[in-house]
Amino acid sequence: MSRSLRLLLSAEHPCSYLADTSSSTLFIDPETPLDASLYSQLAQQGFRRSGDHVYRPHCPTCQECKAIRLTVSDFQASRQQRRTWNRNRDLTTTVTTTPDRQEHLALFQRYVKSRHPSGGMDEMEGNAPLEFLQSPWQKTLFYEFRDPQGALLSVAVSDQLSDGLSAVYSYFEPDESKRSLGVMSILWQIEQARQNQLPFLYLGYWIQGCRKMCYKTNYSPLQWFNGEKWQPL
Repeated sequence: MSRSLRLLLSAEHPCSYLADTSSSTLFIDPETPLDASLYSQLAQQGFRRSGDHVYRPHCPTCQECKAIRLTVSDFQASRQQRRTWNRNRDLTTTVTTTPDRQEHLALFQRYVKSRHPSGGMDEMEGNAPLEFLQSPWQKTLFYEFRDPQGALLSVAVSDQLSDGLSAVYSYFEPDESKRSLGVMSILWQIEQARQNQLPFLYLGYWIQGCRKMCYKTNYSPLQWFNGEKWQPL
């Protein structure tokens, strides 16, 4: 990437994932004009998007946050993952870039209040949830999973990059735990990347030993960005 970008470093704050650890974040200057092409290049350098903000962990005494991506062509589903796929064959899946706000917000709120209470996201009001999922300069895909009656059960949100999909977030009906809809969301994104001949599915950051992130290693083979290049995890 030959373009020069202005970077901003946040103040140190307690880490959300590791106890007794300080954290700080490197941001692309919010005044920087961004587009999907530039963001694809930044994702290849370990950056991530939240709303309009593009960031990467830059902690003073810790390098445990690893940007990871799945090599799609080499992925082989486990027996349990194949069972999850087959269990959800009755669902209808469509993709949109303009989701029905009222329908999605209702599902999002049910999900975070059940799965992430007191985590901050359950306090989001109005359109705030969709604002952190989308950006005006990035093409973001909302994969909608509906039951045979047409009810929205799950949503997988992906950024479309030049070399893959980037899994932004997923939210699903908490009462449908037997379907393993979180697993299904990732499997679906892997298959979409495969069908579109995109080599990677970016899965955000991973911290070894962090319970919230351990599910990511159920999908392999993974690569991680060491600050200069991608290498096998």
